Amino acid sequence: MIKRCLETPLRKAAAHYPVVCLSGPRQSGKTTLVQSIWPDKRYVSLEDPDQLEFASSDPRGFLEQAGDAGMILDEAQRLPPLFNYLQGYADRSAKGAYILTGSNNFLLMEGISQSLAGRAAILHLLPFCAAELGAGSLGDDWESCAYCGFYPRVRADGLPPDMFSRDYLATYVERDVRLVRNIQDQSAFRAFLKLCAGRAGQALNMQSLAHDAGISVNTAKDWLGLLEAAFLVFLVRPWNESFNKRLVKSPKLYWLDTGLLCRLLDIRAPGDLAFHAARGAVFENLLMAERWKAGWHRGEEPAVWFWRDNNGVEVDLVDERDRIVRLWEAKAGKTIAHDMFAGLESVGTLAGIPADRRFLVYGGQEAQTRRSARVLPWSTALVMD
Repeated sequence: MIKRCLETPLRKAAAHYPVVCLSGPRQSGKTTLVQSIWPDKRYVSLEDPDQLEFASSDPRGFLEQAGDAGMILDEAQRLPPLFNYLQGYADRSAKGAYILTGSNNFLLMEGISQSLAGRAAILHLLPFCAAELGAGSLGDDWESCAYCGFYPRVRADGLPPDMFSRDYLATYVERDVRLVRNIQDQSAFRAFLKLCAGRAGQALNMQSLAHDAGISVNTAKDWLGLLEAAFLVFLVRPWNESFNKRLVKSPKLYWLDTGLLCRLLDIRAPGDLAFHAARGAVFENLLMAERWKAGWHRGEEPAVWFWRDNNGVEVDLVDERDRIVRLWEAKAGKTIAHDMFAGLESVGTLAGIPADRRFLVYGGQEAQTRRSARVLPWSTALVMD
């Protein structure tokens, strides 16, 4: 079993709260992780119709199954009224007695905020991050790495990436969305997914997105919220340090997993990325998603942004840890050109960030130290803490 970075934060949370809630997308490894940490706890899944009926008809009897060892309650969002009963049991239970997992963040967080506020720690397990796999397991080139994505079924179980992404997206559209919204026009929603994929790495213009999808702006906002709640996409905000510059205010849209992104872009093999119009966007998305996952897997909210002013000066990624700010620029090519450093030099000088905390990440294999920034191979950059 591949060791997950979130294991330590999970154990720490269970030492302080009676309820620990682990959310994340389907197939990200939540059940495997919590069962490996707490093998003695009773495991119950509300995906099981018998257990769901038991919990619905006799919630107190159901929760008392926990006993002294405690309970792992999988897909807890399937029965929101159960949270009202769990509140009382949590107050009388030992720390870490109830471990909840869920794949629909919207429904799960709604139940916790209403009934378990102050009693539950909330963490997020996402697909593997590159650091968990190690640089040697990522592949020979970034195109293959991006095409495979990072879901455990692909990386650990050997499921072909095209088969996994096809089935995953179909299952999500046909099933999970209906738990939150009764979307009547499934074909329109699939078209919306593809339009969002085409905007990966771009500043989000909601009116343009809604127009191209043939839906209202409010519907576009609602559907985008569903994608965020299902851990398919995330939004990155502009860095709030303006330095007296007029900055772009719109967030940028990214996909959590580049394997799913490639599927939606109709990329059917790693070689397709060589001349694809979205080549640069997929590479940037690959870097941004790794920094995003790394934050959540430390048990922290990711401190990542981008920087762009109205004159077009930009840096793809700004991140901060322990109050130390770093700048990142992503270039998919395997050849380094002088103009690739322009944004790093400009923003780095403006913000007073030294060259050793500016990184040019490119598609090649050679690390270099330049006057204005450090040059990192893609595989090295993805596994950096």
